[in-house]
Amino acid sequence: MSTTPARLLATVAAVDLLRRLVARNGSLMMHQSGGCCDGSSPMCFLDGEFLVGDRDVLVGVLDLRLDAGETRPDPPSGSYAVPVWISGSQFEAWKHTCLVLDVVPGRGAGFSLESPEVVRFLSRGRAFTGEEIAALASSGVVLGRDWADGARPGASPAPLVVSDAGDACPVPQRSTTDTRGGAEALAGEVDPPASAW
Repeated sequence: MSTTPARLLATVAAVDLLRRLVARNGSLMMHQSGGCCDGSSPMCFLDGEFLVGDRDVLVGVLDLRLDAGETRPDPPSGSYAVPVWISGSQFEAWKHTCLVLDVVPGRGAGFSLESPEVVRFLSRGRAFTGEEIAALASSGVVLGRDWADGARPGASPAPLVVSDAGDACPVPQRSTTDTRGGAEALAGEVDPPASAW
């Protein structure tokens, strides 16, 4: 029996930045933007500052109590819980991908709380395997309307925090031997390479 994979992971750097922002601002939420002024990027807001639509999808809830590889039996609450949302239409296009929240140097989106930090949140992604897609197909999602009615996901049985993005989305390596005669081949090319959102 396969377990349902997480739709959301975060790097230690992203969790550390969220902890600093919580200490300064209070409870937070995030929304994966679908374009327009700031492009497609994860945006960080004060909890409730961004109006979640009825059909927006909860990708996951980050637990700021946890470090890389850790889990807890109880779900986070209060300022330890950072819900991460995506629009319903965008979710349909990306539902085959695990969102990996990371932080990189550079000025981010003007509306996102990390802008003064001279770093920005970045979404990376890893395509789910066929087995993971099958497991996800049998599990539901929490929509904005469900959240408004009090629905909350339980604690994740799998760790949601990784040391760095490479732990969640390994970069394919070039092999030194060409098995197809000609250009170098990607090592382990059976699975699709990680995709960036």
